[in-house]
Amino acid sequence: MEPAVAFDNSYARLPDRFYAKLKPKPVKEPALIALNDPLAVELGIDPASLNSPESIAALAGNAVLEGSDPLAMAYAGHQFGGWSPQLGDGRALLLGEVIDKNGTRRDIQLKGSGPTPFSRMGDGRAWLGPVLREYIVSEAMAALGVPTTRALAAVATGEQVAREQVLPGAILTRVSTSHLRVGTFQYFAARQDVDGLRQLADYAIDRLYPLIKVGDDPYGTFLERVIQAQAALVSQWMGLGFIHGVMNTDNVSIAGETIDYGPCAFMDGFHPQRVFSSIDEGARYAYSNQPRIAHWNLVQFAQALLPLLDEDGEKAVEKAQTAIDIFPNLFQKNYLRIFNAKLGLSLIEEGDEERIEQLLKMMTKKQADFTQTFRYLANEDHPALASILEEEKIQNWLEELEIRRGRDASTLVEHGALMRNSNPAYIPRNHRIEQAIRAALEGDFAPFERLNEVLSNPYEEQAGAEDLAQPPEPKEIVQATFCGT
Repeated sequence: MEPAVAFDNSYARLPDRFYAKLKPKPVKEPALIALNDPLAVELGIDPASLNSPESIAALAGNAVLEGSDPLAMAYAGHQFGGWSPQLGDGRALLLGEVIDKNGTRRDIQLKGSGPTPFSRMGDGRAWLGPVLREYIVSEAMAALGVPTTRALAAVATGEQVAREQVLPGAILTRVSTSHLRVGTFQYFAARQDVDGLRQLADYAIDRLYPLIKVGDDPYGTFLERVIQAQAALVSQWMGLGFIHGVMNTDNVSIAGETIDYGPCAFMDGFHPQRVFSSIDEGARYAYSNQPRIAHWNLVQFAQALLPLLDEDGEKAVEKAQTAIDIFPNLFQKNYLRIFNAKLGLSLIEEGDEERIEQLLKMMTKKQADFTQTFRYLANEDHPALASILEEEKIQNWLEELEIRRGRDASTLVEHGALMRNSNPAYIPRNHRIEQAIRAALEGDFAPFERLNEVLSNPYEEQAGAEDLAQPPEPKEIVQATFCGT
């Protein structure tokens, strides 16, 4: 039984230089690994219909659903600061778009579906590990309340993929509010294709920010909206100890969602210069560098939009600079709001930033677990805090925090609830993800399924899941995470 998917493919109606249309490459023996039933319902798709042989074939690229119009999107980008004029979907195909139950247009994409004209000598495939990692982390992010792409399904291909070793292949079905990136705009700007750039901007505004069309300066306002979305997003990453790992401009979503979970990681022991990505040898995308890199990426976006901001080049640059200059303060306000909530504070006042930095310095010195430290705070477990930080310093800090809370608008009950809702008990810890992947390679998907189940409710402590809240033992620490290509 083929699922009834009401595709309405607006991107495929743009000119053909925006993409390459092609069908996914069939695989040998597709088998369903995981299906996200609640997301399917949200998309208006019957989950039972996705479990049929016909649907599994479509999720593996062996068939094309009625109404689907598969395409690989064209884009460019800066990768680790180096310019690449043509990147594009090298191992992904946009199957089409649906209007979900909330009236929002969503992309449905296969990732690992085979080579495209943008593959750049790659095989276009994914192996099981990165597919499971993206499924786990993207769904955990959604449960944590962070804007993100989603995972609808994971399918084994029955084929082998050659990386450092031969590994089983898999395909992820990814859902996004939009797969438009900063790099999509850079692609047209680099070619001096102003008509294409304008069409792309108009399309993005219509789809993502329709209310700004009525204003006097829709392109300038569009730039501001994207800056606001990225400032909000990256501050949420910081509040969870999340490190994206590959903040290239082709991985910056115009919709303000977290996209492309390659060598990403949530920190265990805190250090502001923590890096996990095996390819980030210069620590460009270290935890504490993420706000600065987000700012840099947005500068590239503003430069790409210059031809649309004003016919006068100098005025266009002035507009772009004015917009870009709001990012640092905007980010800092978001950052303070998020970290204050983690401390049970609903308002911001002078001295709050210093208080946060004092705590982070104590955590750095002791390499204290990021998530556990803040959860101890949320649970008012001060003895546990004193056991992982310097006892005298943390006691003095807690006393000052109580004085500060006395000036806050929230009551004692409210600040406790605010902290518990801002400090998760569970995150997708690296060692647990690696354990789930290793078990899956042996044919055991129970750890993967258990991890997803617990992470779907990250702010509530769950009986029987205490082990998933714990940081790794020294022998379990994951030092590096890897890109799947």
